[in-house]
Amino acid sequence: MSQDNREKSGKGKLYLVPTPIGNLGDITKRALEVLESSELIACEDTRLSGRLLSHFGIKKTLISYHDFNEEKQVPKLLEVILSGGDVSVITDAGSPGLSDPAYRIIRAAIDHDIIISPLPGPNALIPALTGSGLPLDRFFFEGFLPNKSAARKTRLEKLKELKHTLVFYESPHRINKTVSDALEVLGDRPACIAREISKMFEEYIRGTLSEILDNISSRKLKGEIVFIIEGVVRKKSSNKEIGSNFSDSEAL
Repeated sequence: MSQDNREKSGKGKLYLVPTPIGNLGDITKRALEVLESSELIACEDTRLSGRLLSHFGIKKTLISYHDFNEEKQVPKLLEVILSGGDVSVITDAGSPGLSDPAYRIIRAAIDHDIIISPLPGPNALIPALTGSGLPLDRFFFEGFLPNKSAARKTRLEKLKELKHTLVFYESPHRINKTVSDALEVLGDRPACIAREISKMFEEYIRGTLSEILDNISSRKLKGEIVFIIEGVVRKKSSNKEIGSNFSDSEAL
């Protein structure tokens, strides 16, 4: 079905709307217009999202939509869209679906031939990468590593031979242990911790994993964290390092 025919079908649209990860000035004009025109806004925390919308003078019906109730809420969102209303999905911060809930409603919308419109906008992943100083031409986004150290090390072992820059989300209370596990499994590679992106205390901690661990061992980091590690660097048979493996054309 073409987009024109879909619009004549009487169905609404599903919008995936990124929200600021810190600085409220990062929200786009289009995002505000879409939220204002939506019949229903699905969000993780209605109180938090309510304050965000109130800041921009937007008064809309909010419905709770998070990891623990996605399955139950999807039919409610579909009902609105199939009746002709537009639904926007937002998260507490950043882009819906990127380590945040949205997958189930997206799949359901595809199954019902509903137009899905993902808006560009704020997220922590890309600013962290570009500010890290590490190779950008190929990267592997892992999301959150397991909570337990043993499982975390097992997962890192599986990523050990990747030549892509490795990107993780991490919580502040676990970052020291995660850096320590990465150092043990991956070796002392160049890395970067990006935290509080777009906020007042935005910080990039760069260096080798051992240097970063020394830097943060006596600190209590706060805020959202993106942890970035350089991929494995291959060597030629002559043992002469070929430099960054990211210009290499070899596929995984």
